[in-house]
Amino acid sequence: MAATDNGTTLIWLRRLLDGWLIAGSLLTLGWVLLLHRADQDGDVWASLLGLGLARVVTDILVLGLLVALRFCLKRAERTATTVGALAVAVLSAGDMLRILLPEPATWCGIPLPAACSMAGLLLVTAAPWLPGGTSLVGLDQRMMPVIGVVAAFVPMVLCAVAIAAHAIAGGPVDLVMTVLAGSMLFALGARQGVTHADHLRIAQEAAAREAHYRTLVDGTSDVMTIVSPDGCVLYVSPAAYHVFGYQPEELVGARLLLYCHPDDLSTLMQAVRTLRQESKSGTRGPGCCVACRVRDADGRWRPVESTISHHPEGMIFISRDVSERVAQQAKLEHLAFHDVLTGLANRALFADRVAHALRKRTTGAAPPVVLFVDLDGFKAVNDTAGHATGDALLTHVARRLQASVRAGDTVARLGGDEFAALLEWEAGTHVSSAWDVAHRILSALTMPYRIGSRDAVVSASIGMAAAAGGITVEELLHHADLAMYAAKAAGKGRIRMHHPQTPHLATPGTSS
Repeated sequence: MAATDNGTTLIWLRRLLDGWLIAGSLLTLGWVLLLHRADQDGDVWASLLGLGLARVVTDILVLGLLVALRFCLKRAERTATTVGALAVAVLSAGDMLRILLPEPATWCGIPLPAACSMAGLLLVTAAPWLPGGTSLVGLDQRMMPVIGVVAAFVPMVLCAVAIAAHAIAGGPVDLVMTVLAGSMLFALGARQGVTHADHLRIAQEAAAREAHYRTLVDGTSDVMTIVSPDGCVLYVSPAAYHVFGYQPEELVGARLLLYCHPDDLSTLMQAVRTLRQESKSGTRGPGCCVACRVRDADGRWRPVESTISHHPEGMIFISRDVSERVAQQAKLEHLAFHDVLTGLANRALFADRVAHALRKRTTGAAPPVVLFVDLDGFKAVNDTAGHATGDALLTHVARRLQASVRAGDTVARLGGDEFAALLEWEAGTHVSSAWDVAHRILSALTMPYRIGSRDAVVSASIGMAAAAGGITVEELLHHADLAMYAAKAAGKGRIRMHHPQTPHLATPGTSS
């Protein structure tokens, strides 16, 4: 575990102390048992030798496993197993020397079996720090559970019990036992000091991290809401007051769905169901982005864009007020389909409305009628009085056109001084009613216009075209345009209908 730590020096030191506490406890326990065996047999080394054969067999089995494991790994992960196999081989040599040599030779004053044991143990200690040493068992990819940390100190308890029992039985306490027990007590005290210092460091880092995230949460304009799986609000960031006018504590415990527009509930619930299914299946997707309207403290519906993600307590909503963006988008859409000067529909929107009228035409209802209106005498007003007066005149014309048609009809400015109107009829309405509307428009447009300190007078030429079966939008608009030019050719200030041969389009007259 010490080899896997990439943290601070305190963490690394604590791991080393943990390792010595466990290893020292086992070593002390083994030494106590060895002293007890020596008291019975009278010879410590003979006792060790008696166990030599079993240890050699165990060494051979472990060595075989390590060699087999080495050839199953990738080349970059073989270093640790190679050193581990070498360590077991050295330990095996030491064990065999104890069996084969009644009086083993010495090296630098140290018996060869003991030298082999020390060398093998040093290699075992180095193996976890080498490439592949910890990844083989996944210590670098998992957290040590609490029970694992507690269970590691069981040898210390056994060691303390063994020392106490040995002392009560009157066994000798030699220098080795004293050094081992003293080193463990020192290591335990040092570990507690290191652990305390590490806890203080963690507490300070946690406080700094909490303050950092609190600053981010409190300073952002986005509203962060934590919602339980059943839709109950658990937490709301302070931005809720600036965005929606609610104090955060007012929303805690409330049902989130009560603040969502009824028309947007299905979209929101679909996203919530998706996250619930992911939680049940154990998967964690990227979250969902939902656009809906939320009721603020004043009762108004605010357009909100929310990103919904998983949270340990349920779901977290990161919501942003997009009122300005929606208003800007609506303004752009309006400008794309409406005339800037008059606010009427432009040519593109008018053609779309005509296409819609042709598609929804039903049997028994009169066909839709298109009127093309061109002002007579507008150029003279524009040239003599100026463009500002001309623009004001066009604005007045637009208002009079809208006042002359019904609420369901569409009026558009096609460009310059050309206007158009789409008249749609319900079942039972006669198309001759279109003539009444056309005459009303012509009468309204020929009245004088008061612009500033002067009056401007213009007239209008109107062309009409009714939709026949199978006609296209382009054809219908072209027919109305031809009829308008026919009205101009007839002397201006007149009304002309395209296809006058159609019986139900016959009228008492064709001019104003």
